[in-house]
Amino acid sequence: MPSRGNRHNCIWKTAPGATAICLSWAIVLAMAVVAIPAPAQTYSVLHTFYRASDSGFPYAGLTMDKAGNLYGTAYASFVCNGGSECYGIVFKLSNKGAGWTFTPIYSFTGGADGSYPIGGVTIGPDGALYGTTTQVFTGYGTVFRLAPPPSVCKSVSCPWTQTVLYEFAGGYDGAFPYSDLIFDAAGNLYGTTYGGGQYGNGTVFKLTPSNGGWTESLLHSFYGGTDGATPESGLVFDKAGNLYGTTYAGGYSGCSSDYGCGTVFQLTPAGNGWTERILYYFQGKPDGDAPYAGLILDGSGNLYGVASADGPNGGGTVFELAPSNGGWAFNLLYALAGNSGSGTPNPGPRGRLFMDAAGNLYGVTIQDGGKNTGTVFELAPSNGGWAYNQLYLFCENGYPCSDGAWPWGGLVLDGKGNIYGTAIAGGYGDGNCSGGGCGVVFEITP
Repeated sequence: MPSRGNRHNCIWKTAPGATAICLSWAIVLAMAVVAIPAPAQTYSVLHTFYRASDSGFPYAGLTMDKAGNLYGTAYASFVCNGGSECYGIVFKLSNKGAGWTFTPIYSFTGGADGSYPIGGVTIGPDGALYGTTTQVFTGYGTVFRLAPPPSVCKSVSCPWTQTVLYEFAGGYDGAFPYSDLIFDAAGNLYGTTYGGGQYGNGTVFKLTPSNGGWTESLLHSFYGGTDGATPESGLVFDKAGNLYGTTYAGGYSGCSSDYGCGTVFQLTPAGNGWTERILYYFQGKPDGDAPYAGLILDGSGNLYGVASADGPNGGGTVFELAPSNGGWAFNLLYALAGNSGSGTPNPGPRGRLFMDAAGNLYGVTIQDGGKNTGTVFELAPSNGGWAYNQLYLFCENGYPCSDGAWPWGGLVLDGKGNIYGTAIAGGYGDGNCSGGGCGVVFEITP
């Protein structure tokens, strides 16, 4: 912690070419306590997972199509589908005006089609869903495509067609893709793997359509240390075609974590390859640790993200990186309050932020909030700073947490300001998924 006798202290460790930001410790703490009363919200559970029929543990956030349908993945549970082992599903929630209908549109078999999806799905330019699984039988994960039925579906259970676009071998090509995917304008896919690559610390990859198939190329292999390691999340493009992402570990060797507290990186097209640049590496207590989630961009090219641990108040942080004189300036927007009884070293945000048209930021914490079960929060620009609103506290009425617990994935908002998300636990408390519930899909309406 900075010395009390020094009024201003540079507490941010910037990467080469970035701009150091010096803030007084008093200002940092002040940002962490600014709050305004939250407007009344209505919380509803749209679906409760039940392992005997539809899997459980929806780690990823949701994807919304133009018609307002929601799509997501559930990782697995101990048994499902009539008693057989469950390897995860892709599901759809549609609103026909009289409530929401939940439909599993694909169940993974654990064979060549993959198993255990952690990342969400992306709607491609062809209307199909694209995503990743973390494993495959004797393998290291897949990239898949799910095509909708060729004609209008007149029943609830119309099957979707799954195709594996790429299977990771676990070596140089990468291993264990935890991330969601993004497309470029030419129809190429981009994502990350947690492991594998030239140094075993994860990769950024590209899949290019080629002769009816897909060809993988590596944009970067993380080598650990100051380069970063083990990316957990997906990527984002800027208008110039540069890619941005985070690594969960690696970075500053003096961080409170033995493996580094994580980084923010940029990949820039350069000739036939890509050049990596570390924009920022985290230090832990001053600015955050373990950025699981990916980044978002605003219209001015500023990056926003979250760190899941540490920070001045122990509950993770919300941050901004703004272009500045050829570098990037790190701004701590909010220091979240941790809960010493949570029992996890990463109680804060693990899902990507969402920014609405007014510039408000929305996110979740997995175990912050006083109940050890997570929160939904909003950060609103206010008088040159950011005001914190707690929109929902999970399991406020105690066990069995029928409203859900531990929201892991990011949020999505529709045009009316309704908020949708997932929680990986809670729901039924009758012994399913180790007694803690298998998770829920929820909605918060203004």
